[in-house]
Amino acid sequence: MTLTLGRTFRLEIVTPERTVFDDSVEMVIAPTYQGYMGVAHNHTPILTVLTSGVLRFRQEGEETRMAVSGGFMDVRMNRAVVLAEAAEFADEIDVSRAMSAYRRALARLLSRREGVDYRRAQAAMDRALARLKAVGISPRK
Repeated sequence: MTLTLGRTFRLEIVTPERTVFDDSVEMVIAPTYQGYMGVAHNHTPILTVLTSGVLRFRQEGEETRMAVSGGFMDVRMNRAVVLAEAAEFADEIDVSRAMSAYRRALARLLSRREGVDYRRAQAAMDRALARLKAVGISPRK
């Protein structure tokens, strides 16, 4: 499918540390608490909460994947702004570090030890899973 000129919109992805991306795209698919949400040119205005997951966008027919951790996405007037706690392009992800983080979080969740902060362990596992999925790895539980 070829998109015609003028069917793009501005996508900005910002974290507390840096502007990760700022350019025109053809579409974006972002992880929300209600599931993945797609945005295209002339999308209805919306503000949504993001969860940890893989954010994908298409630019000039090429798809880019990145791991995001929490935040918000504001869409209006052919502009989408993602304010994320963290965002990493797939090629920036250290796979062995993400796999180690996943295994540590899983061990904490399965330990059933007193004093384990299960919400924190689950959040760490979600972030690690997002990183692994952004590079195309789906670890077994």
